[in-house]
Amino acid sequence: MTAMDDIDSAILRHLQRDGRLTNRELARLVGIAPSTCLERVRALRARGVITGYHAAVQPRMLGLSLQALVFARLRPLSREVISGFEAYLAQLPEVVSVFVVSGDDDFVVHVAVPDIEQLHAFLMDRFSARREVVSFRSSVIYQQTSTRVLTPGNGRS
Repeated sequence: MTAMDDIDSAILRHLQRDGRLTNRELARLVGIAPSTCLERVRALRARGVITGYHAAVQPRMLGLSLQALVFARLRPLSREVISGFEAYLAQLPEVVSVFVVSGDDDFVVHVAVPDIEQLHAFLMDRFSARREVVSFRSSVIYQQTSTRVLTPGNGRS
């Protein structure tokens, strides 16, 4: 990991809050020249710190009123099984995010569906049909709070 200074951190904070900022506006907010700002953003992309930009979407407005976390255990555990299951999940339209985790479960899968019937169908048709899945459980998400902006030092005491 390449060291980041306060200016890089400020650029990241502002872009995470609003990825649509113009370079000129971002430079003004950070207190640097637009040309310097553009070079810094390019460098952050080249180093892999900034991996892309996206639009935040309200699932409910797309008819996806129910979100859930699905916790799954797989056997046998191998790199091939984990990679294959991860690739399978990534192509499912109901899947929002996939996390390979440690602990009692091997995967946590964030899904968004229209209703409880569709969640049940997803679990029965997509999870129970997979031979490597030995168990799974789901938790409905009642409320989601925005995630915090990541900057160097988050998580450090």
